[in-house]
Amino acid sequence: MRFLRKNKASKSILVISDIHLGAGVLVNGKRNYLEDFHFDKELVDFLDYYSTGDYHNKEVELIINGDLFDLLAVPFVNFFDDEFWSEDAALCKLDMIIKAHPEVLEALNRFVSVKNKKLVYIIGNHDAEFVFESLRQRFYSLFDEKIKSRVEVVLNNNGEYSPVGGVVLKHGHEYELAHHFHPEDSIVESDEGKKYFLPPWGSYFVTRVINKFKEERDHVNAVRPIKKFLINGFIYDTFFTLRFLFSVVFYFIMVRSIYLFKQEKSFKKMIKHCMSELELFKDYETMTQDFFKECPEVQCLIVGHTHDPSIRSFSDGKIFINTGTWTRMFHLDFGKNSYGEQLSFAQVDVIDEEKKSYDINLNVWKGRSNLPFEEFS
Repeated sequence: MRFLRKNKASKSILVISDIHLGAGVLVNGKRNYLEDFHFDKELVDFLDYYSTGDYHNKEVELIINGDLFDLLAVPFVNFFDDEFWSEDAALCKLDMIIKAHPEVLEALNRFVSVKNKKLVYIIGNHDAEFVFESLRQRFYSLFDEKIKSRVEVVLNNNGEYSPVGGVVLKHGHEYELAHHFHPEDSIVESDEGKKYFLPPWGSYFVTRVINKFKEERDHVNAVRPIKKFLINGFIYDTFFTLRFLFSVVFYFIMVRSIYLFKQEKSFKKMIKHCMSELELFKDYETMTQDFFKECPEVQCLIVGHTHDPSIRSFSDGKIFINTGTWTRMFHLDFGKNSYGEQLSFAQVDVIDEEKKSYDINLNVWKGRSNLPFEEFS
């Protein structure tokens, strides 16, 4: 009977996350090994589908729950070291991404142009430089003047957004100290008046370690779970895995441990702080139980960040969803899609908003037609 309920839905809320638009497959004639997004046509098809046909006159709110733009993965920019985190560099990186994926951004504009359509963009940790007002204005400039009021960029300290009562979204990086940043306190200004973003150490780690190893193994950031990645790496790719692990440990000691020891002035406190910062990709499903206890009025929590799509219904009827990613992933756990992509998204159909009656699902986009080819990767 699910299709009957959907026909009665007054509004549909779509949630996608972790698109990771990069600077394109080729940058200045060179192969860009940092580009993770290869599904422009599929995303355009998705956006067009939910703004035409049965959804043309229907109210649809599209929420991009973090990491639409991957500003940490833009190579060959004319900025070095700390200048990479300047406002000028951030604008340059954003423009490179916009030029690399024009079809996607045109489809977003086309989607919002249809009546009863709205776009909400929540900032993640890979597009954290949207703390700069100039980047947000550059994003708004991609949309026609008459429809800009239908586009909203969410930037607050806890990263939460609630499209309807009882449904809460957050990107998910807020749970990890390594990736947490304050939208206002993370901006500093030099004596010359230039603005800089103070990134969390996790962002430094991505640009200084992960990006360098992706040139050799482009899957290095796309394997889950991380423990099994290391175990398999020691067996089948020993030398690379040893170099990667050594770089990770060395980087953490030099960048975090020494700094924290000077800050805490206690070896015990330093170790405790380090352990808390190393808790990456936490078990969000377990954490949501505490979230629901603190916020009993919430029926559904939707996050992203870990790139691991999942849906969990609890005995009290509350729902946890991780929307996954639109990039290729490799899963070493049995029972999961071991290789390839799952273009997953959450869909919340509003049956009765006053009664908080919703039909909530995690779906996988398969497209309206089979494309004749796809890019080899």
